[in-house]
Amino acid sequence: MGFFEGARGRLHYRHRPVGGAVAALALLPGSGQHSGHYHEFARRLNDDGIEVWTLDTAGQGLSEGDPDRPVRLADLVDDAARFTGVVRESIPDLPLTLMGHSLGAITALAVLGAARPPADGRMTPQSADYPREPVSDARDLAGLVLCGTPQRALGGTATQAAPLPRVLAVHGVDDRRAPIEAVRDWARRHDSVELREYPDAGHDLLHERVRGRVAADIVQWTREIVAGPARR
Repeated sequence: MGFFEGARGRLHYRHRPVGGAVAALALLPGSGQHSGHYHEFARRLNDDGIEVWTLDTAGQGLSEGDPDRPVRLADLVDDAARFTGVVRESIPDLPLTLMGHSLGAITALAVLGAARPPADGRMTPQSADYPREPVSDARDLAGLVLCGTPQRALGGTATQAAPLPRVLAVHGVDDRRAPIEAVRDWARRHDSVELREYPDAGHDLLHERVRGRVAADIVQWTREIVAGPARR
């Protein structure tokens, strides 16, 4: 467990180390979730040599902040950049993957300057919050995992907004909060993205019946795509 200063007070993160780690994963949770919700997922990754760091966003878990106060994407991005900086400083020699679920996926893309509002002109007050330039350097990451990514972060053009590391997108076919069609289209437009779909699964993949298969897929991808080149 540790703390650092965020945009709205001290933020808590949970570190689950493992001896002889081959890689590390830093997780940005979805709205209303915190690091305590991911102990089973972290254990599965630890069993396969992957360290896990999980952030409590402002107002959630042990982090300071009002949980009822509206969250600005700009603040989430700033906190995520500070969080990944803490992780990278602690494990400078391990290949690092950034992972985000739902709102965390939007934040992860925004940190890298790759989140874009819909291209149909439906602007929202949050759209102006999207960073136009990367806040963190994609070269500091060996991979990016996106889970349950909402359409409002994926834009609608073939032009990649900013460089991305290798990307694994995991998504439930029956996700009603973030319909999969938008992610399918985004994956087709970007050669660096691998999409894995889960039938009979919804939005909260890491806590649904398919969670074991999802974790196994993330482990396999991390060991082959993220850790593999580093070992070679």
